[in-house]
Amino acid sequence: MGSTIPEVALNSGSCKPMPLIAMGTALYPFNPSDAMRAAILRAIELGYRHFDTAAVYQSETSLGDAITDAISSGILGSRDEIFITSKLWCSAAHKDLVLPALRSTLLKLRVEYLDLYLIHWPVSLKPESGLELPFSKDKLSLLDMSSVWEAMEECQSLGLTKAIGVSNFSCRRLETLLSFCKIPPAVNEVEVNPLWQQKKLREFCMARGIRLSAYSPLGGIRTPWGKDWVMECDVLKEIAEAKGKSLAQVCLRWVYEQGDCVIVKSFNEERLKENLLIFDWELNEEERQKIAQLPQGKSCRSMDFVSADGPFKSLEELWDGEI
Repeated sequence: MGSTIPEVALNSGSCKPMPLIAMGTALYPFNPSDAMRAAILRAIELGYRHFDTAAVYQSETSLGDAITDAISSGILGSRDEIFITSKLWCSAAHKDLVLPALRSTLLKLRVEYLDLYLIHWPVSLKPESGLELPFSKDKLSLLDMSSVWEAMEECQSLGLTKAIGVSNFSCRRLETLLSFCKIPPAVNEVEVNPLWQQKKLREFCMARGIRLSAYSPLGGIRTPWGKDWVMECDVLKEIAEAKGKSLAQVCLRWVYEQGDCVIVKSFNEERLKENLLIFDWELNEEERQKIAQLPQGKSCRSMDFVSADGPFKSLEELWDGEI
């Protein structure tokens, strides 16, 4: 079943193609668990071949165990059949800590290399904050993008990751990064869904050979209204009913049609199966136009990174106005 998931080549010559559906492993409160290990193993059996993790999710150990189980049981022939994305947490976003952080990730995953390693946020935390969440805002500091990216490039040069990229970067931050990098980012992982379509960012990235990976493709609860705008959207409900599909499948199909990698997050077996059933049908032009006209608003605003005494005094500063 794994071969039924379309793949896309990245701008890194040493990286294998990236499957355009990934299973996300961010389950709060963050900690490794046998339930996560079992769900990942079942996902591999169903055909998932791309897994999205991060140091701060504390899911790397569970993912590594599941991959080991899959190889030992013969579901996978080798680790090379899996595409693994992980991320550098903010407390290790310092030039001298990047390589040790990646080596720690590899140990937890029990693999020799990543396929894709991302800077998780365009923010640093003081190293002593570790993986603590929530973190104290007095630990926030400005990311030294140049030196941290140089360390990311070293990780790729050493073969410890096949490609490098970023997450939660705006057009402006990408422009800064592209002005000095030797190895351009392969991917920018950001929130994308029908109610936060990222048209400007996608156009910017596509013109520069950078792929978007879409987290929260089904949206999320947005304050202060407390409404799940995507899953309660009447337009999306009408399209789903007309197509004979679930609203979630319509959202995933829409993101896929934009050319983005879709990061899905469910440990429920029926939903894991449903998420893979988006490739043998498509939205029609009228449906695409209805979605294009939906009001836009960001769900994942990340106020945790905003502080009067920190590098970002407002959400507008954090997102460079792209909010």
